[in-house]
Amino acid sequence: MSEEQQTQISANDEKSWKLLEKTLQASLIEQRRSRRWGIFFKLLTFFYLFILIAIAMGGFKGDISTSTSHTAVIDLRGMIADQTDASADNLVTGLRAAFKDSNTKAVIIRINSPGGTPVQAGYVYDEIKRLRALYPQIKVYAVITDLGASGAYYIASAADEIYADKASLVGSIGVTAAGFGFVDAMNKLGIERRAYTSGEHKAFLDPFQPMNKEETEFWKNTLNTVHQQFINQVKAGRGDRLKDKEHPELFSGLIWSGEQAKELGLIDGFGSTSYVAREIVGEENLKNFTVQDSPFDRFAKKLGASAAKEIGTSVGLQGVNLQ
Repeated sequence: MSEEQQTQISANDEKSWKLLEKTLQASLIEQRRSRRWGIFFKLLTFFYLFILIAIAMGGFKGDISTSTSHTAVIDLRGMIADQTDASADNLVTGLRAAFKDSNTKAVIIRINSPGGTPVQAGYVYDEIKRLRALYPQIKVYAVITDLGASGAYYIASAADEIYADKASLVGSIGVTAAGFGFVDAMNKLGIERRAYTSGEHKAFLDPFQPMNKEETEFWKNTLNTVHQQFINQVKAGRGDRLKDKEHPELFSGLIWSGEQAKELGLIDGFGSTSYVAREIVGEENLKNFTVQDSPFDRFAKKLGASAAKEIGTSVGLQGVNLQ
């Protein structure tokens, strides 16, 4: 083979290698481009699903009505406490929006709650009274479904009328504050408690110290004061309809069936939300004004509430609750 032929073959080989290199580079670029688009579409799909979940979990909860007139509904579900769905902030916000709507004919508070803190319940009670004074033409009805106890009944008593089912559980007008005592367990284990305070009674709820008669009496008086506030508000809301003179056990913390509650004057009648809207208000179209948290807010509140609960349990105090 001549030198010229060898040179030609080398030149052809070099061209082939360059062509192969270009082909491989183009393939690599295409793979990278496809990978980027794949990641983009995956992120887009994830974002789309997240939006759907957000709408399902935390979107506006309103019943679409073809009528301009409606009966406003606000749901009171679960524990009444700060940083919960049934917090005073959420309930008051929903109430104000419902009353300000010029098409609202009446407001129904739909209740399914075991109660909660007296402060949060008191805020809502006072706001109902204030709004009723500002909008005298708009009545408020409380409808108890499964349970309307303690602080939930506190709020219900601010309504013009209360309705429930015959089997609903109603009442539980009382106050409780629970904790634990570990003194005997510590003595058995040989554990010594060392608490440093700057006030004589600063650690009076400490579960690791023996009960003090004076401090116990003080705490009972405090709870009795809150209980009496609860009683006074219920009496103010229910008025002469309440059969408390014949039945002083109404304020003992007992809970009653809906049928018993009607006989005791705790409720005015039997009926569901739709029944009250249709038969009592005269406007069966419902519009829901319940405030809904976003998924992020809901997660943050649950996380914060769990931490607070653990801290409260560790020191033997879970707070004052209406019962």
